[in-house]
Amino acid sequence: MIKAPTGTRDILPEDVKTWQRIEKTAGEIFTLYGYEEIRTPIFESTSLFQRSIGEATDIVEKEMYTFKDKGGRSLTLRPEGTAPVVRAYLEHQFPQRDQFQKFYYIGPMFRYERPQKGRFRQFHQVGIEVFGPNHPMIDVEVIAIQWRIFKELDVSDLKVKINSLGCEKCRPGYRKALIEHLKKNRERLCETCQRRLERNPLRVLDCKNPGCQQVVREGPKITDYLCNDCREHMKKVTDGLESLKIPYEVDPFLVRGLDYYTKTVFEFIHTALGAQNTVSAGGRYDNLVEELGGPEIPGIGFALGIERLVLILNEKGLPEEKKPLYFIPLGEEAIKEGIKIMEELRDSGIPVIWTGKVASIKAQLRQANKRGADRVLILGESEIENREIKLKDMKEGREEVIKWKDLKEHLRYYF
Repeated sequence: MIKAPTGTRDILPEDVKTWQRIEKTAGEIFTLYGYEEIRTPIFESTSLFQRSIGEATDIVEKEMYTFKDKGGRSLTLRPEGTAPVVRAYLEHQFPQRDQFQKFYYIGPMFRYERPQKGRFRQFHQVGIEVFGPNHPMIDVEVIAIQWRIFKELDVSDLKVKINSLGCEKCRPGYRKALIEHLKKNRERLCETCQRRLERNPLRVLDCKNPGCQQVVREGPKITDYLCNDCREHMKKVTDGLESLKIPYEVDPFLVRGLDYYTKTVFEFIHTALGAQNTVSAGGRYDNLVEELGGPEIPGIGFALGIERLVLILNEKGLPEEKKPLYFIPLGEEAIKEGIKIMEELRDSGIPVIWTGKVASIKAQLRQANKRGADRVLILGESEIENREIKLKDMKEGREEVIKWKDLKEHLRYYF
């Protein structure tokens, strides 16, 4: 038997309702804030991610699904959503039309990681990207959007971590101090971080090795090296969060796993997820548009992991949904009339299911019960003759006879 590849999985009908709830909630909130949906290709030129994410990151070094097409071009399944949106923003000349743009996206990403709870090789994200403004209140708005999504989905026990990575003015001083500290403790670093020390020392801060984490926490803090502009930006962000009553914690060692971030970075942590406890994260990337060949335009965004949010919601349990009616026709004439009745109900937004089978009432009731139907509509010869239909409550066993002309109004009580 052929099975789904390692690190991927099927999303079955009983799970899809949770996914749809997340996507619908996020989409409605994004629209509330003025975001428009954008859809980019699942694969892009490999160079896009090498230039944006960074050559020395885990994603580029170890995790990308990269292949050559028949023309010899190197392509990569997208491992994250920001770089493709920036590429689309430039390719379609949005800066020439109006630099200020708000986009959101929903879709699959791909990374060759070790599968575990909440982490897959094909995973799905909803996210946003804002281009144009560099005001710290935009940072606050981006964090507030995530907070609103979680609040709307009734998710609590969240911890918001934020940090500032500084800018091209203040980061060199921190980088120099960090290199000096790491070199003094080189033998305590893992082999990967010893290589990173020469190529991109900031990536050591993102290492999950406990020994490397200990070395990092003994070293300098980037918040001590911020220039006045970055420090003031950070202060306005924290003031804004406090004004909205969004609790947060400043983590001076939070860097995220991509090289393009500047100034504000953040993570939403949930305690129920174990090791993979980041459910949403992002930050500001004021130089990325320029690095990919565009003008100097700041940007900020976030991505929310759908699989991890599904885990949280499944732990909580979803609110009980009203189940569709189950239609039981007794004979061909009942099917002919029933089709019209079902369509009229659906026109009014009332869901009805028919399996397409002709069987005894006993067999059809058994099938309806197996599918967990709460109520069934039964249509036979006598009902057709009197232009009536039976409504049976499967839990209580109670039946009532309703005139066709009164059916929609009667069912509004249930739907």
